[in-house]
Amino acid sequence: MDSYSSFENGMQLNEYQRLRLDKVKKFRELGIDPYPPRFLQRTHSVAEVLQNFEALQKDDHADPPVPGVLVGVSGRLMLKRDKKVVFGDLIEDGNRIQIYLKDAHLEAGEQSLLLFKDSVDLGDIIGVVGKPFITKTGDKTIEVHQWNILSKAINQPPDKHAGLQDTEQRYRQRYVDLISNPEVRDVFVKRSRIISAMRSYLDRQGFLEVETPTLQPLYGGASARPFVTHHNALDQNFYMRIADELYLKRLVAGGFGKVYEICKDFRNEGIDVRHNPEFTMMECYAAYWDYNDVMKLVEEMFAYIAQEVLGTLKVQTRGYEVDFTPPYRRLQLRQAIIDYTGLDYEQYPEQEDLYREVKKLGVDVAPDTVWPKLVDETLKTFVIPKLIQPTFLYDYPEKLSPLAKKKPGVAGTVERFQPFIAGLECGNAFTELNDPVDQRERFLDQKRNQDAGDDEAMQMDLDFINALMYGMPPTGGLGVGIDRLCMLLLDQASIRDVILFPQMRNL
Repeated sequence: MDSYSSFENGMQLNEYQRLRLDKVKKFRELGIDPYPPRFLQRTHSVAEVLQNFEALQKDDHADPPVPGVLVGVSGRLMLKRDKKVVFGDLIEDGNRIQIYLKDAHLEAGEQSLLLFKDSVDLGDIIGVVGKPFITKTGDKTIEVHQWNILSKAINQPPDKHAGLQDTEQRYRQRYVDLISNPEVRDVFVKRSRIISAMRSYLDRQGFLEVETPTLQPLYGGASARPFVTHHNALDQNFYMRIADELYLKRLVAGGFGKVYEICKDFRNEGIDVRHNPEFTMMECYAAYWDYNDVMKLVEEMFAYIAQEVLGTLKVQTRGYEVDFTPPYRRLQLRQAIIDYTGLDYEQYPEQEDLYREVKKLGVDVAPDTVWPKLVDETLKTFVIPKLIQPTFLYDYPEKLSPLAKKKPGVAGTVERFQPFIAGLECGNAFTELNDPVDQRERFLDQKRNQDAGDDEAMQMDLDFINALMYGMPPTGGLGVGIDRLCMLLLDQASIRDVILFPQMRNL
């Protein structure tokens, strides 16, 4: 069995795929490599031709006629109209230009035109050499003198009008999604620009970008279940990081004044429209700041990103017009829950009592849910969906925030805030806890929560406490979910719509 037959049988090709595979063989029989290593005649990108069209184009109607410049471009053929002549649309990197093939213009004449008609299909990647001109209908076009097959597509692209509609297939085969749905490509171009704008803003504020371990001997910095892996050389288990907070604060203790990291975090938890097990976070820490300084940074940074990427501070998202113009509304968390539910959690310091009250409100929680999670679930159920314009909820219960500094004069409360926009949480920030004795007690509280059934509680990290024992200055810290921010700025309903390759169950 030859390699083509083996491929056809092994891949279980359908009729259309077999027809295209036959064209691959036809090219080879003609001595043409349907997958050449390069296109030497390429002189311009499609974007460059479009940008410089007037200088490149030929114009037979000018007096005297303008001969035009011979250009070589390449791209994917996404539209083909076969008559006596051939028109097609060539797309490269999101830019589209029309091509025009006529036997009188082609160097190989009618034979070249017939081969193009018979053997080049939609989805094929081709290179053309020709002269730019404008048709009678005003379309920027390349008059093709020579063409080359660069990659013969065996799969048909989706219908040019309907695109790729099946949501699960879009996530599983993002490459097809990008080929057929130009608006999806735009989302990911803008996602990249959002990250670049964030990095630019932080760099200008004097933050130093650093890298911390993805594999960690202890997981910490957030309340989440980790992924576990085994390190063969060290013969011990490691954890995929759930946050980089504790390592970044080690750096502040070591003398770095302002640090940040944009990285992947991993949490072994549920998947829904707001959560993906692998996600992108930005965390930054600044010595001698507190959570008030960080609030100012967040509203300035979000406004800067919106203006840089979208050109406006008023963004249509999730059915609302959101104004990113600073300053943002500030609302104490305790007061927010009272306003929206009538419940004052400080009146119920015992788990059993608070559980009884939140159940009366209709919060869906199990009887053994620990006190901090009862507050958090009440917040998620009744308050967050109502926070449409950018809002900072601040001053959280100490039990809900094991890494935040206590608020002076307010027992049981820490200096923490979270930004909420259009009913979506998109960050977390503290005045950081730098007292090693207090930090150890918080870790012990987390251990008690873990023993009580909270499988997302933090572990005791003695090395981090040791770092604090060397002295960490007063510090403000922030974590921003990049994926959530992209959902907001780009008006995407699901986190999977802003992640190129989201996790999916095997078929």
